[in-house]
Amino acid sequence: MLTLGIESSCDDTSIAVIENGTRILASLVSSQIEIHRRFGGVVPEIASRKHLEAILPLLRETIEKSGIKISQIGQVAVTAGPGLSGPLLTGLSCAKAVAWHLKIPLIPVNHLEAHLTASFLANERLPEYPFLGLIVSGGHSNLVIAKGPRGYETLGYTVDDAPGELFDKVARHLQLGYPGGPIIQKTGEGANPKKYELPRPMAGKGYLFSFSGLKTAVVRLCETEGDKLDLPALCAALQLAVADTFSRKVGNALKESGLKRLVIAGGVAANRPLREELARLAEAHQAEFLMPSIHLCTDNAAMIAAHGFISADLAPQNAILVNAAANWDMGAPFNF
Repeated sequence: MLTLGIESSCDDTSIAVIENGTRILASLVSSQIEIHRRFGGVVPEIASRKHLEAILPLLRETIEKSGIKISQIGQVAVTAGPGLSGPLLTGLSCAKAVAWHLKIPLIPVNHLEAHLTASFLANERLPEYPFLGLIVSGGHSNLVIAKGPRGYETLGYTVDDAPGELFDKVARHLQLGYPGGPIIQKTGEGANPKKYELPRPMAGKGYLFSFSGLKTAVVRLCETEGDKLDLPALCAALQLAVADTFSRKVGNALKESGLKRLVIAGGVAANRPLREELARLAEAHQAEFLMPSIHLCTDNAAMIAAHGFISADLAPQNAILVNAAANWDMGAPFNF
């Protein structure tokens, strides 16, 4: 089975072809980072226009690179949410047109659920349930128990800023540039992460996350230190605080659930200190640890196609009528 994946939930246009849910034949991304860099973040209206410009040429290029004919595609998987409404509608409209033209099934995919599937795709294997999943990205931090392709029990989520949003805001305050995550990691390499003590937000408060307080702590530290500020050490300390915050809550969840498989995903899952800390944690709990390769951490259509493959039987019969859902909870039914 060949699955065409289409992803356009934010500022990356991506199209992929996956064989049997595990083998990537082609996966291309048209990035808008340079366009949005001048604004310090994604501008939805601009993102929508750029998706329109990129999506059809990228579709042709992906099919050509995959070495197949478009008539061989057996189903189309597309991000229906969550995300930005305009960008989502662009990808969804393209997917509907392809599915209608080829007379093949259309599978609406939840973007967050697909992120977790990316960790298995990176190992060329289908997901094995149950597992504890942690999604960390620019707009989300979700801790869930995954029980099936569309079955999720949410343990915790962010009540304000997501970790990627935190990194972007701190980088903007420090005038480091955009996107913040990679720049902060590079700046903090080799520095002492314990030189500055930053808070661990929501410690001892169940599985909820909060990162706005970390941003405030960094701003105040900058004001206090002034010209004496050790920028690399601050970036290292910030990453340690984020990694430690997740580690404490994930560790509690592993202990309480008894699960022996930990899966992390999302754009911030590319952060080296976080990956290393969670790998140590999984080892301490004798749990299998799965994480996506770096290029599968950020938004991509390969994960959409892979998740569409495993959830195809759960897709609605009238998927061609499905609309974009900017806010679509993991595991929630197709009622839009």
